[in-house]
Parts: sequence; C-alpha cells; structure tokens
Amino acid sequence: MILTEEKRRELLVLPTGNVADNNTDVPRQGTMDSGIKPIDPKSRMLGRAVTVQCYPGDNLALHQGIYAAEPGDVLILDCHGYTEAGHFGDIMALACQMRGIAGVVIDGSCRDSEDIKELGLPVFVRGFNPSGTVKASLGKVNVPVTCGGVRVNPGDMVLGDCDGVVVIPREKEDQVFEKAQAKFAKEEKLVEELKAGKTTLEIYGFDKLIKKLEEL
Repeated sequence: MILTEEKRRELLVLPTGNVADNNTDVPRQGTMDSGIKPIDPKSRMLGRAVTVQCYPGDNLALHQGIYAAEPGDVLILDCHGYTEAGHFGDIMALACQMRGIAGVVIDGSCRDSEDIKELGLPVFVRGFNPSGTVKASLGKVNVPVTCGGVRVNPGDMVLGDCDGVVVIPREKEDQVFEKAQAKFAKEEKLVEELKAGKTTLEIYGFDKLIKKLEEL
C-alpha cells in the first residue's frame, strides 16, 4: 500500500478496535498491551514504523531515531519498559514535529507531558518520570523490536488512538484494512438500526443464543 495523505486520512477514521479485530486470527496479537497509552486521548496517528532499540535510561538512541525517520513515519522506541527516567521530552517532541513524524510510541517513560500535549504530536507511552537520562549508548535503528509486548518490524503499519496501538504487518496490511473498513461500514448501519429502536439482542441474534443457553 502506498500511504498517500489521502489514504492516510481515509484510514485514520478507523477505530483501532475495527483494525485489531481483523488483524489476526490470534486474539490480541498485534495489539500493544494496555500499559501503552496516549498522552492526549484525542490523539490519532497512522504511519510506517521506524524502530529503535534503546538502552534503558539512555536516550541517545532516540535522537538517532528522529533523524532516521521520514515525514509520515511513526517512531517506535523500545526502551524495554523502563520507566524510572524520562527518555523523551518536549524538545524531542518538537524535533519530531519539525521532521513531520506522524507519532511516537515509547515502551518506557517520558516527561514534559503537558508541553507535548500542547504541541499536538501524538505520543503513546508506558509511563511518566521527570528524571533525566544519560547519553552514552548507541541504539540500533530499523531492526525488529518488541514494543508493548508486540514484535514490530521496520515498515509495519502502526495505528493509534485513545484505545491504544495496533501494529499491522506490512505483508497483511491491504487485507486487514479492507476488512476493517467493511466492519466500520457495517457498524455505521448498526448504529442506525439502534437509533431506529432495535436492540443489540435482535441485531446480533443474542436473544436466540440466550434462549438456547437457558434451555441447556
């Protein structure tokens, strides 16, 4: 898939739930764990992953990643879940914004969260900590990493909203998004049925299921 701005806008309307439901036959595969949350719940992001393997408590690799990314990319920072230092702050967020980066996911912590929120850059993070970091270790850029419990390869598609982050393998993205768009359209029709007075029991056939289970 070529991710043009038009295509990005089209796919950004999809809830992460619709994408997650069609991402894999294995429950939760591709969905980052619930510890990864947006600084701003109104955040939405979509882009290809630029991955960075970082040393916990050291943010030199994060600076490497910012300048390895291209406009529209999503920076995936594997800090091994370390939350006892603020790896990412407002200056780095502004640098990302100046590069045209679509969003940042940090399996670790950040600081300056209010300033980052005001900037409007979508940032998803495991925790917050005002402590500083060292700059002593080089990271590995564009290698497979684990972020939020999910394996992320460079170039995978990453979608994030208020519910969390979903990673779609590049080789499956066309079929996943096609199915997610179909589900989104179907749910829009279900909303109209609910507004017209139908119940979820009728719409989904749960009334029959409940009756069947009661008879067991």
